[in-house]
Amino acid sequence: MSAGILGVGKFIPERVVTNFDLEKKMDTSDEWIRTRTGIQERRIADEKTNTSDMAFAAAKDAIKNAGIRATDLDMILVATVTPDQPFPSMACMLQDRLGAGHVAAMDISAACSGCIYGMITAKQFIDSGVYKHVLVVGVEKLSKITNWEDRTTAVLFGDAAAAVVLGPVSEGRGIISWELGSDGSGGKNLYQDGPFIKMNGREVFKFAVRQMGESAVHVVEKAGLKKEDIDFLIPHQANIRIMEASRERLGIPEEKMIKSIHKYGNTSSSSIPLALADAVEEGRIKEDDLIVMVGFGGGLTWGALTLRWGR
Repeated sequence: MSAGILGVGKFIPERVVTNFDLEKKMDTSDEWIRTRTGIQERRIADEKTNTSDMAFAAAKDAIKNAGIRATDLDMILVATVTPDQPFPSMACMLQDRLGAGHVAAMDISAACSGCIYGMITAKQFIDSGVYKHVLVVGVEKLSKITNWEDRTTAVLFGDAAAAVVLGPVSEGRGIISWELGSDGSGGKNLYQDGPFIKMNGREVFKFAVRQMGESAVHVVEKAGLKKEDIDFLIPHQANIRIMEASRERLGIPEEKMIKSIHKYGNTSSSSIPLALADAVEEGRIKEDDLIVMVGFGGGLTWGALTLRWGR
């Protein structure tokens, strides 16, 4: 059996914070943010909404769209760097709230690459026949570790959750190829120091432009495909210039890249599945479409995969 996506789900907080809202609080402008990042607005969760609440909402949505019940799950993986607390894990909290039974549950800390790491981990269990249905959730409440006095990071991040249910799909569909990697020597360029995110933007940009492009090309080659075969690229929604660089490296036209950064900003581990959920909801993703997903994150980490959509 091959592992593929059976259903997707999402949760976005109600509160919208626009670039114009940030103009009033710090020395920045809508024009500066848009031209350098592609972000127009982001969603910010209220104080009463925890990371676990967002994960629960997205998970329920994905399970429903997959046409299964929570009791059909065999494993729960939650990718996050902003859990409610260090332990118990978000995955265990989610298992309890979903009423999923005593299934395997654990968190993954790979920052913005987290959901790709989760999907590839799920694939191993499904391909081997050990598990049938695995829930993977990417969720972040980045607003609680964002320094709103630091304009270099405050303009970038948003809160959201997105989830996918993976399970066995028919021959030729599902995840075809993948790549995961890390370079801990670059960890000093993107990390949490005390309560807040710290970033060396210049170094992260250089790393991301190189690695996102390379990884996207690698997984296409591993799948035995050509760039002309790819229907959609879904990159980590970190910065429009990084996204465009990976698109150009892959050699596909602009209309084949899924973008949601303008609406949500950088939502870390949830950004790739969130963009996917929007595209599915809008009817853009069709049966047998070939999709490349690629991301990078703190660690430094990266991950990519090619997937043929459908059951």
